[in-house]
Amino acid sequence: MLITLCYLYLWARWGPRSAALVRSTVRRLHRSRDRRCSFTFCARQPLPEERVCLRVGGKVFCTGEAQFLDDLNRWSVLLVSPFIHPEKLLAAEHIAFVTESISAQTENVQRGPDSSKEIVKWSDFCSPLAYKPGEPFKLIAEASVDNFSSLGIAFLEDRLQMDNGMVPHRIVSVHLEESALKELTKEKEVKEKSTDMDAVTPAGKSASGRGEEEKSKKKEEEEEEEREQEETGAGEHHHLHLSSCHECLQLESSTIESVKFASAENIPELPDDCSSRREEKEDECLEKGIKRINLTGKPPNVLIYLGSEAAKERFEQVKSVLRECIDAESYTLYQLQQEQVLRDPWVENCLLLVIATEEPIPEGSHKQFMTFLSKGGKILGFSSSFTFGGVQIKQKNKLRKAVHELVVSKKDSTEVKLNLLASGCVFEEGMKGDSSRVKVLSRLNNADKDPVIVHLAHGSSGGEAILCQAHLELDSNSMDVQTEEDFNLLKMSNSKRYEILKDFLTCLGLSCELSEIPALTPIYLLSPDEEIHLAFLKWLEGNVDAEGLRASSKVSLKFVPSWESKVEVTPSLMPVVTEMGSFSSEHFSLEIYQQHLQTKKLGKILLFTEVTTTTMNLLDGLMFELPEEMGLIAVAARQTQGKGRGGNVWLSPLGCALCTLHISIPLHSNLGQRIPFIQHLVSLAVVESVRSIPGYEDIELRVKWPNDIYYSDLMKLGGVLVNSTLIETTFHILIGFGFNVNNSNPTICINDLIAKFNREEGTELKPLSVDCLIARTVTVLERLIEIFQEKGPNGVLPQYYKYWVHSGKQVQLHSEDGPLAWIVGIDDYGYLQVHQQGKGVESVHPDGNSFDMLRNLIVPKH
Repeated sequence: MLITLCYLYLWARWGPRSAALVRSTVRRLHRSRDRRCSFTFCARQPLPEERVCLRVGGKVFCTGEAQFLDDLNRWSVLLVSPFIHPEKLLAAEHIAFVTESISAQTENVQRGPDSSKEIVKWSDFCSPLAYKPGEPFKLIAEASVDNFSSLGIAFLEDRLQMDNGMVPHRIVSVHLEESALKELTKEKEVKEKSTDMDAVTPAGKSASGRGEEEKSKKKEEEEEEEREQEETGAGEHHHLHLSSCHECLQLESSTIESVKFASAENIPELPDDCSSRREEKEDECLEKGIKRINLTGKPPNVLIYLGSEAAKERFEQVKSVLRECIDAESYTLYQLQQEQVLRDPWVENCLLLVIATEEPIPEGSHKQFMTFLSKGGKILGFSSSFTFGGVQIKQKNKLRKAVHELVVSKKDSTEVKLNLLASGCVFEEGMKGDSSRVKVLSRLNNADKDPVIVHLAHGSSGGEAILCQAHLELDSNSMDVQTEEDFNLLKMSNSKRYEILKDFLTCLGLSCELSEIPALTPIYLLSPDEEIHLAFLKWLEGNVDAEGLRASSKVSLKFVPSWESKVEVTPSLMPVVTEMGSFSSEHFSLEIYQQHLQTKKLGKILLFTEVTTTTMNLLDGLMFELPEEMGLIAVAARQTQGKGRGGNVWLSPLGCALCTLHISIPLHSNLGQRIPFIQHLVSLAVVESVRSIPGYEDIELRVKWPNDIYYSDLMKLGGVLVNSTLIETTFHILIGFGFNVNNSNPTICINDLIAKFNREEGTELKPLSVDCLIARTVTVLERLIEIFQEKGPNGVLPQYYKYWVHSGKQVQLHSEDGPLAWIVGIDDYGYLQVHQQGKGVESVHPDGNSFDMLRNLIVPKH
C-alpha cells in the first residue's frame, strides 16, 4: 500500500517528467530498505505481480516483489570482480542488477539506439561483475542508485548501448545471497575462466556520475577504493617470462613518445586550409581547452615517401631541409617505406606526407594517398609523379637538371623570385576537373610561363596538396648542380628557398617557428633525505677512481664538488655536482619534490640536469652495484635524444615530466614472474598521481594499454618505456616515463585539462608542476608494486580498469582486414584479452608496428 501511494504522489508531482519520476522512485524506495521491492525496465508486458509505474512507447518501468539470486553456479566471474569479497560488494547506496540482451541479428530486433540521440553506454554507468552465456546473454553489475536510474531511463528512451553490440531488452534489480557469492568465489579460484561466451563486455570499468550525482559518486569511489585495498589475488603460476622472451620484449619495448602519438586514432579531424576558416577552428579549439600546434587533430608525424628507393642519403637530404624549416621539438620525421603504405596504419597518424620520388606511384599506393587526403591529410610533393584532380604532368627534358628562375606566389599574396633546379617536368595548362580546386602558385620565368608549383584541394575534410616540379628540397651542394654559375644562382637564392618552403609548410598546417637545440648541462646529485645523501657519498668513495670517475659504456659520470664552466659536458662524459647547496633551477624544486615523495626506497637519490641526451643512459653505471635502499632516479628538464619504442624519437620540450627510475624486482616474486605488468603499473601511477589529489579526481586523465597516458580516449600526453636486465635472481629495471605537464604545444598537457575543467565546472584548481607529479608518481608506483607483490594482478586491476579507455572497444586481429574482437581486460601476465565471436577469450599482443599498438593485434604462440 505504501508503495502504491508513493507512485500516486510521484506521478501527481512530476507528471510527464519521466526521468525525474524514475530517479525519484528508485531513490526513495531503495532508501526505504524495502527488501520486498525490485525494479524492472523491460520491453514486454509486465507480469501480474508487477506494478506499472511508467510506460514509454513499448517499454515499461515497474516494481514488484524482490528477486533473489541464490544460485550462481552457471555464472562466470569477470577478470576482476568485487565478488572476491562479497561482504564488501554493495554499499548502502548501490544496487545490484541483471541486464539481459539479445543479438542484434535476432529477428525483429533493432540494432540499437539511434545515433542521432544522446547515447548512454552501459559500462559508463556501472561496474560489471559476472556474465552468463546464452540467449539472452546476462550480465550482473552494480551501480549507484542514480546511475542505475540513468541506465533505466536511457533504456526506456532507446538510448542505451551495450558494449558488445547486443540489444538490451530487460534490466532488473536483484538481491544477491552471500552464501551464493562465497560459493562462486570458491569456484573462481579452482576453475579456469570460461571461454564459451557468446558475447562479452569489458571488465571492471567503474561507474561515472553526472552533475547532480556528485556526492553519490564520491562516496562510491571511496567505497570502491576500500574494497580494492582488501582484495587478494588468486592465480596459477604459469611459465616464467624473462627479458629475453619475445612476447615480453614486445610489451617492454613500448613507447614513451609523449608527443609522437599524442592524438588517438579516432580523434575528430578539424579541416584545415589556407583560408580564414583556420582562425575559426583555432578559436573553437582554445575554447575547448585543447591547444595544438596543428588544427587537424593529427599526431605530429611527418612521413617521407621515396618509393622503392632505399637510399639513406636521399632520405637524410629531404629530412635535413625539413628540419631547417619546422620546429625540431614539435614534429618527428620518418621514412614511409613502400611496403608500409598498404600495411601500416599511417593514414590516421600522419600530419604531413612528403612524396619525394620521380618513380611512378603504384595504383594501390596512389589510392591510399587519396584516402589520406580525403581524411584531411596534407601532401607536399617534391618533383614527384603524384597528381590528382585532373592535373597532368608533361615532360620538358630541356629543363631537366637546369637552374631556372621562378616566380612564386606566397600565402600573403606577395611574389618572390628565386632560382631553383628544375625537375624536367611541368604541369599542363587547361587542367581538367574542378579548376576552383586548383591554384597555380609558381611559374617559370620563361617564354612559356610553365606552371611548376600547384595547390590542390581535395574532399570536404580539408585535404590539400602542394605539388612542386622544382627541387625545393635540393640546395647548391646537390650532385645535380653542374656548373659554378648554377651553384652561385642557387646559393644566392637559398634564403628565399627556405622562405618559400616555410610558407608552403605553414599553409599545410605546420609550425615553422624554430627553436635551437640546447647545449648539454651538468648533473646535480640531490636527495630529499640528507642521511641517504651522505650514505651515497660514502659509497662513492670506494666506487670511483682517483679523479672521481665512474665509467660506463653509455655515459661516464665524473663526480665533482662544484662545477665550473671550463669543465666540458659531452654525451659520453658528464660532471655530477655533489654539493646540494649550489643547486637551483627554475624548472625543478627539490623542496617540492621532497614534500611529495613519500617512499621507503624509490627516488631517494636523484640526478637532475637541465639538458641531457636521454635520462635512460644516466643510471647505467650505478644501478647494478648501488645498495637497494638508495633508489635511483634521473630527471631532466629537456632531452635532445629521447628514446622511444623501436628506436623512435621521443620529443622532449620544456614542461614535460621526463625521468628514468631504477627498480629491482626479485625473480621469484609475483611481479618478477609478470614483468610486462610494470608498464601498466607506471601508467596507472601517472594517472593516480593527479586523480588522487583532492579536487582533481575528475580530471579526464586515463590509461591506454599497454603503456600510454591519455586525455579521455582522444589524445595521448605521455607514455612509458621499460628496459630490464636479469642478473642472477634479480631483475634490474629502468623505467623511462614522460608526460606533458605544462607544455600546451604541440598537443595537450595536464594543466590544459585542469584549465578546461576549471572553465567548465567553475572551480579554481591550481596548475600542477613537474617536480610535484614526478614525486607523486614514484610514491604511487611504490605502493602499487607492494600491493602487486602481496596480492598479484587482482590487487591492482580494479583501479587500472577504473581509468582505462578500452571498455567496450573493438579491435581487429591479425591484419587491417582481420576479424573483429571485443576487448575484455588483461590477463595475469599483462596481455590484452579479447573476445572473438564463437571463439571465446584469447590473449593477444601488438604486431610491432610503430604507429598504433592496438592495430593488427595477434594471438601469441603457445
